[in-house]
Amino acid sequence: MLFDDTYKTIEVPSEGFFKDKGSKFLSYAYPVRNETEVKALLLNLRELHPKAVHHCYAYRFGLDRMSYRMSDDGEPSGTAGRPILNTLYSRDVTNLLVVVVRYFGGTLLGVPGLINAYKTATEYALDEAQVVVNHFFECYELSFEYIRMNDVMRIVKEMELPVRSQNFEMQCTMVLEVRTTLTERFVSRCEKIDGLEIRLV
Repeated sequence: MLFDDTYKTIEVPSEGFFKDKGSKFLSYAYPVRNETEVKALLLNLRELHPKAVHHCYAYRFGLDRMSYRMSDDGEPSGTAGRPILNTLYSRDVTNLLVVVVRYFGGTLLGVPGLINAYKTATEYALDEAQVVVNHFFECYELSFEYIRMNDVMRIVKEMELPVRSQNFEMQCTMVLEVRTTLTERFVSRCEKIDGLEIRLV
C-alpha cells in the first residue's frame, strides 16, 4: 500500500453531555493542529468551569498511534484519559482534542462506571461533530525572479496546490501547501526551474 496522506478529523468544535448518579460529564471536542492550540483550549475550559473537579482529556496527532497525550486529572489511573483516547482510535479520527469536564455528584461511580462515563461522554461529543477528510501537507516557500513566474504558476495550476501567500515583485516569493504524497514530484519539478529556491517553512 502506498502512503496515504488523508485523515479524518472534525470540522468545528462540538459538545456532548452525560450524567450518571448525579455526576455531570461535559465533553468538548476540538480540531487541533499543534500542542499550543491544545494548551490554550485547556486553559480556556478551566476558566469556563472553575468549580469542576476534573478536566480529563486526550488528544492525538497524525496517523501513527505514538503521537498522543492523555490526562486522568486526578481520577483513578486509566479511568478517564485512556477511554477518551480509545474512542478517538475506534472512531479513526485524529488531529483532535477531547476534554471531559466532570462535576462530582456525591456518589462514587467506581472504576467501570468512570470508564463508561468518560467513554460515553466522548462518544456523545463526536456524535454531534461533522467528520471531514483532510490531507497532511507541508508548506514550501518558493523564491524566484519575476521572469520565472509562468514556469512556477504552471506547477501550481497543474498540481492544484493551494497558495498560502504570495508577493510578486522583481524577486517573487510564494508559500504553497503540498500534500505529502505529492512532495517528491513537486520538488523534482521545482529543481528544473533555473534560479528557483525552495525551502520548507
